[in-house]
Order: sequence, then C-alpha cells, then structure tokens
Amino acid sequence: MVKLNEDEKRQAKQETDSKKTDEDKVVKETVKPIKTNATIADLEIVYFPLVTEKSVNMIEAENKLTFIVADKATKQDVKRVIQKAYDVKVEKVNIIRDRKGRKKAIVKFGKESKAQDLATKLGVL
Repeated sequence: MVKLNEDEKRQAKQETDSKKTDEDKVVKETVKPIKTNATIADLEIVYFPLVTEKSVNMIEAENKLTFIVADKATKQDVKRVIQKAYDVKVEKVNIIRDRKGRKKAIVKFGKESKAQDLATKLGVL
C-alpha cells in the first residue's frame, strides 16, 4: 500500500472535485425544458409519447405520433390537450389498448403540422 503525503492527498481531492463539477455541467446542459401551454389537468390526460420502432415509422411515414394516455381519456380530450399544449393541428385521434393494459392514443396531425417536428421537440427523435 502506498502512503500519500499531504500535498498528494490535496491534489487527489481537487481532481475528484473537478470531475464532479464537470459531470454536473453535462447533466444540466442536456436537460432542456419544453415550452408548453399545458395545465396540470391536461397532463393528467396525456402522460408521455411512446417510442417504439412502429411508432417511429408512423412519425416518418404517416405524420402520426403515439401517446400513452389516462384510462378516462376520450378522443376529444386527447385532441384538445395536444392542440392546446403544443400549438399543432390535430386531424384525427385513434385510441387503442395494448397488451400491457395501457391506453394508447395515435394522433394524426394536419398537413400544416409535422409530427416529426413535434417529436424532435419532445425528444422522441
């Protein structure tokens, strides 16, 4: 075992402290808040976007995004919340249940709104 003198101990401590602050900076830079007009009640209806291979293909090919929504949510609720929260035009909403028992809303956007732009904004793509 190697014994360190006081100067070496101080230097080692400074190196570990500087590494911690560098890691903190990286974490703070990667997390960017999304500007939205959603209220707390709106966030109780639409939980989060679903990212699967199939949903990513729908974003690119069909201008659709998939969201996991509350069990009590209706098509009209989902349409209202998405339009209000993200300032996009929603053309159609389909709601299905997956094998895990979750309620999924497949949202088709109008021609003037691109699903890919919203997906990038939300961090899906």
